[in-house]
Amino acid sequence: MIAHLRGKLVEKGQARIVIDVNGVGYEVFVPLTTSSALPDRGTDVAVDIHTHVREDVIALYGFSTRHERSIFEKLMTISGIGPKLAITILSGGSVDDLVGAIKRSDLARLTAIPGVGKKTAERIVVELKDKLQDFVVVAADKPVTEIDVLSALENLGYNRVLAESAIRRATEGDRDAPFDILFKRALQILTKG
Repeated sequence: MIAHLRGKLVEKGQARIVIDVNGVGYEVFVPLTTSSALPDRGTDVAVDIHTHVREDVIALYGFSTRHERSIFEKLMTISGIGPKLAITILSGGSVDDLVGAIKRSDLARLTAIPGVGKKTAERIVVELKDKLQDFVVVAADKPVTEIDVLSALENLGYNRVLAESAIRRATEGDRDAPFDILFKRALQILTKG
């Protein structure tokens, strides 16, 4: 499965981009938030990818942040929400705004998104409210490397609290360590217990 693409942005629309990676153009569907965050055509870009496979199609969905991709994947676990509606929901505003609306059970905010009716909004709140309690807005002062390491450790199945503790210990005295070194240190701390 494709999880990340880095290449030259050759086409950019509101809901679709094309990224040239070593001569191969990948069509990627994106929410408006990601589209607006991307630079102009001809620039090098990197996007996180969710690969959606069905019997008749393989589609790539791209996101400017891992949090955005995570919310997209959580939305798709809800009955009746496929990738197109999940992209539309994410296009309705920032991830933080969407998560806040779900946590507050703000049905009015959710039904304001095109394609989301009252029943769908209620399902989103019921099914995701508890799953998003641990969703933390990324602090501006937290280095991106630490966020990436935390995401990688969570993807490996480590508990968020334990992973954050391991990252704190791994960064002691060296907050500017690159991803691979910080990841190895944190993983060693977690495996040693």
